Amino acid sequence: MKTTAVILAAGQGTRMHSDLPKVLHSALGRPMIQYVLDAVAPVSGEKPVLVVGHKANEVKHALQDRVHYAHQAEQLGTGHAVQQAESLLKGHTDLVLVLYADMPLIRAETLKSLVKAQQNHPGPFTMLTVTVDDPRGFGRIIRNAAGEVQAIVEEAQATPGQLAVKELNAGVYCFSSAWLWGAINRIELSPKGEYYLTDLVEIAVSDGMNVNTISTDEPSELIGVNTRVHLAEITKIIQQRINQKWMLSGVTIADPAATYIEPEVTIAPDTIILPNTHLQGGTQIGTKCVIGPNTIVRDSQIGNHCEIKASVVENAVLEDHVDIGPFGHLRKGAHLAEGVHMGNFGEVKEAYLGPGTKMGHFSYIGNTTTGESVNIGAGTITCNYDGAQKHHTQIGNKVFLGSDTMLVAPVSLGDEAQTGAGAVVTKDVSAKTVVVGAPARPILKAEKVEDV
Repeated sequence: MKTTAVILAAGQGTRMHSDLPKVLHSALGRPMIQYVLDAVAPVSGEKPVLVVGHKANEVKHALQDRVHYAHQAEQLGTGHAVQQAESLLKGHTDLVLVLYADMPLIRAETLKSLVKAQQNHPGPFTMLTVTVDDPRGFGRIIRNAAGEVQAIVEEAQATPGQLAVKELNAGVYCFSSAWLWGAINRIELSPKGEYYLTDLVEIAVSDGMNVNTISTDEPSELIGVNTRVHLAEITKIIQQRINQKWMLSGVTIADPAATYIEPEVTIAPDTIILPNTHLQGGTQIGTKCVIGPNTIVRDSQIGNHCEIKASVVENAVLEDHVDIGPFGHLRKGAHLAEGVHMGNFGEVKEAYLGPGTKMGHFSYIGNTTTGESVNIGAGTITCNYDGAQKHHTQIGNKVFLGSDTMLVAPVSLGDEAQTGAGAVVTKDVSAKTVVVGAPARPILKAEKVEDV
C-alpha cells in the first residue's frame, strides 16, 4: 500500500520569540524539520507533503524540492492544515501518515509500526498514544468500558476525571486516504474558530467505526518543541542517542555529556573522544585517533592514528599519524600529509604540508605547497596577500626554515634550501642554498644556519 506523509509546519511558533521559523531552529547542527524528514523517509517512498504557512518562503528556501508544499494561508487548526494536502494526495495514495514538524525525536521504527498497524486494520485510522505521568499538555484518550477509543479531550476542556487519564494522544496518525478526505470536511468549527484533527475520532465512532491505537515505550520521542527550553531538551536527547550509538560501535567517549557529535559524522572504532569536543558536519574520523579535549572538527577528513588537542579543524584533510596542537587552527583547504606535526598556535589555510613535515609553533602557512620532511621554524609566516590578491609559495623537499622567516609570495624554495632566523625571502631560492637577512641573500653553502 502506498503511504504518503503529511507534515504540519504552518504554525507561528510565537513562544520561540524568534524571527526564524520554528521548524528551522537547529538541534545539534540540523534544523529540527530535517530529523522529521529523516524519520519519514524509510516509511514511505513518496516525497512528503509539508504544510507551510507562517514564513513559508523561508521554509521553502531551506528545504527546496525535498518535499511537496501545501499552503495554509490562515492558521485555522490542525484539521484545516491537513485539508490543504487533499488536492495533492486524494486518489494518489492509500495511507496518509500525519505528524508534526516540531517533533524531531520521532523514530522511523515507531512510524513503521504505526503504518503497519493501519495496514492490518479495517477501520479508518490508527493513532499513536503514550502513557506517562507528565501529560505535557497532550490530549487525553477517552475509552469506553470495552476499551474502545471514544474521543480525544484536550487538556483545557478536560474534566477532573479526564485529567486523571494517563494515556495521551501523541498527535501522530495513519489514515485510510479513502476515508480521510470525506471525513475531514465534516469537522465542525470549534468555539475557538479552529478545525481540530482530533475530532475525527468522534466522527469515526459516530459512524460505527473502530479507531485503532498503538503505543510507544519511548515517551521522549513525542516531545514537541514550543520554546527554547524544549529545544535544549530535545537537543540533549539527540546528543545522548548519537553518543550511545558510537560508544556501542567501539568509540571511547570519555564524557558523553560534554561531547557533541552531529548526525552526519562518522568515527571508526578504537578512537577516543575527550571532553568538550565538537564534531560537526560531514566529518570523518579514522581509527585509533585521540580527538580533544576542547576541540572543534568541522567538515573534515581525519585519517588513522591522529591526535588533535585543543584545536579547530575546518574543511581540512589529515592523513595518517598527524598530530596538531594544542591551539592549532586548520582552515579551509588545509591538507596535512602522513606524519605531519603541527605545534601550538599554528595556522594553515589552502596549503599542503608534505609527509613528515614539522611545523613549529606560532606560524602561519597559507596558499603553499611544501615537499616532504620540511622544517618550518617557529614564527614562520607566508606573506601571501598583497592587498589585492593571494599568491602561492612553493617549498621543496627537506627545506629548513629558520625561526621568524617571512616568505613573501610568490616565491619558491628548492630542495634542501635553508633560511636563517629572521630572513625575509622576496626572491626564489635555489636548491641547497642558504639565505639570510632582510631581504634574504645567499651565503656560502658550507656555512650552517641554526634554527633559533
